[in-house]
Amino acid sequence: MGSIITLSIVQSALELGFIYSLVALALFISFTILNIADLSTDGCFTLGCAVCATLTIAGHPVLGLFAAMGAGAVSGFVTAFLQTKMGIESILAGIIVNTGLYTINIAAMGFASNLNLFGCDSIFTWGKEHIGGTWYTLLIVAIIVIVIGFLVSLFLNTRLGLSIRATGDNPDMVRASSINTKLMITIGLCLSNSLTGLSGGLLAQYQKSCDINLGTGMVTIALASLIIGETLIGKGSIWCRIFGVVLGSCLYRFIVAIALRFDVPPEALKLVSAIIVAIAIGLPYLKRQFHLYQTKRAARVKNQKYIDEILAQESKGKEGQR
Repeated sequence: MGSIITLSIVQSALELGFIYSLVALALFISFTILNIADLSTDGCFTLGCAVCATLTIAGHPVLGLFAAMGAGAVSGFVTAFLQTKMGIESILAGIIVNTGLYTINIAAMGFASNLNLFGCDSIFTWGKEHIGGTWYTLLIVAIIVIVIGFLVSLFLNTRLGLSIRATGDNPDMVRASSINTKLMITIGLCLSNSLTGLSGGLLAQYQKSCDINLGTGMVTIALASLIIGETLIGKGSIWCRIFGVVLGSCLYRFIVAIALRFDVPPEALKLVSAIIVAIAIGLPYLKRQFHLYQTKRAARVKNQKYIDEILAQESKGKEGQR
């Protein structure tokens, strides 16, 4: 019985890890590639969830996922418009969009605080009918994430993708090369927010419900997953970094699952998440400090050995003079 429960926990952690990895991948594009702190992630995630839930209830689950991506892209366009056309700082632009999305999300849900998708067809009910078994859900979300990760990797290695990457690295140099940096920022934010919307849509169909507060804290969780992946994998090729993002998201869900396995009360789950995020964000700094400490300690040992050798030679010289 214990092994069955453990296997079930692992399966659930992997499923949620893959779903939430799309948000971490979105943050990888906006935060790591474009060097923009997009704080509209929370509202955009709920937007994708609300749009997909509404269309799923109407009997269009696949269209709901594409509509969730489209809604996310529109959210990213508005965020980019505030930054590039109105001169608003990226953090403030994200906060403004996130605040406005609350009303839009409520409207998308028919002015209800939650929606129930039980009894509605979804891509997971389709998987249950045509794939069967107990791992069909994991297989579906894994295929979606692998395909999305592959397409994002290909895109970031195209001419346009390289221009977006260069915009995040050195916008002045890109501007001097006659590349429209404002357009690059807009495309990058539309892409990243479309992935956030898709993640929200998948979660709506996965848990068969949608709540207006579902996206609260999503940007923090995605940032933690992103940093965990970069800490473990490092900064290699784009494909390796994308793999690290997915791995970090799955590991984060594993840690949360372990906390729940040890009967952590639901009221304390936010505290556990905050601790995980703090450790994940502070881990690179702690690693650098530990490496610096080891370097300084090795240097002190070497200097002390050198001083001891000099003192030994001086004592031998004095004895010889006697």
